[in-house]
Parts: sequence; C-alpha cells; structure tokens
Amino acid sequence: MAKKKVVVLFGGRSSEHEVSCVSAQTIIHNIDRDQYDVILIGITKEGKWLKADNVESLQDGSWVQSKVSAVISPDALKKSIIVTENGQMTEIKVDVVFPALHGLYGEDGTVQGLFELAGIPYVGCGVLASAISMDKLYTKLVVDQLGIRQAAYVPVLKSEFENIEGVLDKVEKKLSYPVFVKPSNAGSSQGVSKAETREELKQALYLALQHDRKILVEETIVGREIECAVLGGDQVEASGVGEILAAAEFYDYEAKYHNAESKTVISPQLPEGKEEEIRRDAVAIFKSVDGYGLSRVDFFLEKDTNEVVFNEINTLPGFTSISMYPMLWGAKGLDKKELVSRLIELAYAR
Repeated sequence: MAKKKVVVLFGGRSSEHEVSCVSAQTIIHNIDRDQYDVILIGITKEGKWLKADNVESLQDGSWVQSKVSAVISPDALKKSIIVTENGQMTEIKVDVVFPALHGLYGEDGTVQGLFELAGIPYVGCGVLASAISMDKLYTKLVVDQLGIRQAAYVPVLKSEFENIEGVLDKVEKKLSYPVFVKPSNAGSSQGVSKAETREELKQALYLALQHDRKILVEETIVGREIECAVLGGDQVEASGVGEILAAAEFYDYEAKYHNAESKTVISPQLPEGKEEEIRRDAVAIFKSVDGYGLSRVDFFLEKDTNEVVFNEINTLPGFTSISMYPMLWGAKGLDKKELVSRLIELAYAR
C-alpha cells in the first residue's frame, strides 16, 4: 500500500516561533515512516510559507533560506499543497496535517479554519476550541459556568488606555497587589509580568498591550503549579499530573525554555483526592471548550487551602524534549511514537 502523506507545519508568526521549530523536530522523529511520508512546511516570522528539505534544516535554522514555497490549497476538492520551485507549480495530494504551531496564527483557530476549508484532516482542536482556549478572557467566561474555581480577574481593553488612571483605579478596586498582568492572546508566558505597585501595574499593562488589545489582570494565586494532559475525541482521557518547579518567581518564557534550574516532576505527591479532582476538572474544561485531540490543562494547588484553581488550557502544547504533555503520557506507558500515531488517528476519526 502507498504511504499516506502527512504535512508537519511549524514556525509561524507568533512569539513562540522558536519553540514550534523544536516541537516539530520531536514530532517528525516520532512519525511512523512505515505508514507516512513526511512533508515539512515552515512559516517564517514574516508569514512566508516554505518547504523544508529535512529535519536538520530545522535544527540549524537554514530552512528559512529555502527557495521552494509550499502552501495549503483552500480548494476542498483538491486536498493538496501547492509547491512552487523555479517558477514551476506542482500540486501534491496530502492526507493529514500535523500543526506544530504554538500561539497566534497557529493555536487560535485561524490555521484550523484553513484546514477546514481545504477539507484536510488535521491533528488537534477545531476552530472554536482553539479560538476560545487561546483567548484567556473567553476561556474564563466559559469556565465560569462550570463552577471550577479560577483566579479573580479584571479585563482591560486597548480602548481604555486613553484613561490609564481610570484603568488602574478599576483594577485596584477589585484586586489586591501583587497581581499578574497577561495579554489575553499570547503563549509561553510572553508579555506576562507581576505587579506589586500601581506604577508597576501601569508598566505591566503597557507591556501586555504590545502583545494584544485585550488584557487580563489576575489575582495572585500562591501555590504549586500542576499540569494535566488530555487526549481523545468522543472519548476523552486524562493523564496523571505533573508539577512545575520554576526557577524564576513565575514560570515565564525564560524559565520555561532557557533556565536549566526549572524542573518538571511527574506524579508528584499531592493531598488525597487532589489528583483525581484535577484530572476530572481537566476533562470537564476540555469538553466545555469543545476540545478535540489534545490539550494540556494547567492548575494551581493553592497554598494553605489546598484548593484546586484552574489557570489555563493549551490546545497545542509544547512537544519538546522538556515538554510536560508527552512526558505525562510517557509516564502512562504511551511513548512519543504511539502518542503521535494516536493523534493522527484522531485526525482521521473526526
């Protein structure tokens, strides 16, 4: 039988471009080559779509020098990519897309809409789940309906910055310092900062505004950072849990990817019943946003109270060697190769 063709899509225009390139390498190395021929398509930071020759070009970054463009055709009758080399266009039929994109234009429903138009099966959440989960404000509005505790928050819109003092007053009226300030749409903790004073809050708001026009200001939850992976379509299962031991004051981009002191602990000791509560909440939240395929759901276990507090859901979690999602399933006996195969099978099932 002829092998099926899987497109691994990586890079992208988001602040998580580099992380995506690393995630893609893990995925590529774990695709079953007996079943699939792999086509690598990278999106540069400027938004140019290029065909990469091999996984090594992702490691050294040379793929951005490719002279071959490759885009997904939105024509549902063709189910193909259009490759252009030396002015010559070729259509290649493809069977499935595995997006290894994180953040804006990759995890927010936009590229999922393209896959839907193209009629090509794809790994991961659909348009609705991706869009809601990428937007922290709208995720909160959905989870509010579940009765699961989450950090108290104040939304701030770009239009409100004309009266920045009024914004500061609004936040201080509802929340006590310290607070966390987050762009509503950004990943890997980009643009996130902690504010201890009114002046720091002002600076944090302007920093977040560089990443999004919607901003969340949240109460600080002091506690352990716990993550849970979910997998499935109509039937959803949760992994065990993992704990983040951040080297920095909070688990920001630098702490995640560049600080060797940050550690992840698989199957940490938790108070009785808390792991089951987290696993149950993770599945409920995944279903509430219409999740499909995979997600990582992040929580706090609040200090002193031991209450479970929902933090956020990531619909295309990192797939690097230090990423929690594949490690959690590995601890359940599902290695990366099997996990990648399951995710591709789920794409066909949908």
